[in-house]
Amino acid sequence: MIKVGLMRRSHAFGLGFATSMLLAIGAWAEPVQSTSSQPTEDISAQIVTMLGQEISALRRAPDDRLLELASTEPKKVRTGWLFGRRVREDPIGSFPHTRASLARMPTARGGADWQCLSEALYFEARGESVKGQFGVAEVILNRTDSAAFPNTVCGVVQQGVENGRYQCQFSYKCDGKAEIIAERDAYRRVGKIARIMLDGEARILTKGATYYHTTAVRPSWARSFTQTTKIGVHKFYRDQRQASN
Repeated sequence: MIKVGLMRRSHAFGLGFATSMLLAIGAWAEPVQSTSSQPTEDISAQIVTMLGQEISALRRAPDDRLLELASTEPKKVRTGWLFGRRVREDPIGSFPHTRASLARMPTARGGADWQCLSEALYFEARGESVKGQFGVAEVILNRTDSAAFPNTVCGVVQQGVENGRYQCQFSYKCDGKAEIIAERDAYRRVGKIARIMLDGEARILTKGATYYHTTAVRPSWARSFTQTTKIGVHKFYRDQRQASN
């Protein structure tokens, strides 16, 4: 009985919507002065065809989807906790991880944290895919939310530089080489990623990872953590103890 009722409501919803649209079309077309009604008739026919397709789609929609469409309540979104921060488990409308999407954005700018994140992405992941670069950005920002790391992007990126060569968290900061940004296009691209992430983009790729390494190495610490994913040449890990903070 419930299913039949829903189907009847969906048919009524579609037909009622179609009727309203046709009345609106008539109201819009009436004052138009023309020696021929053909253009208006063509437009009306096209709209009626589209409405018929919409009604057909509604009739095929599952009952729960029809209830969701008819409801005035806001859509429920599952959330969880990570590093003391509430996060969405099913974010909607996340930024596409493609070069084409980045190319459509204007050149990004920002303060100290933006500069530190852009620099880290350039030296750590400029040869990776866009998706891989987003993944590295997630790790850095996840660290800022964790009590086990500094609470600023620059603090995270520079952590351990005072300990000597190859003793810091991000090797490019303590490998003894000059940090020269020679590939300007690559830097502009990662700068846009840094801006997107600092502006609050959902971190959906690495599942709370706070560590990563390239597939060219096998660090001993990786055995103590949970691998969450692999993107390109990077493997990502989460320390369950930190994630529960």
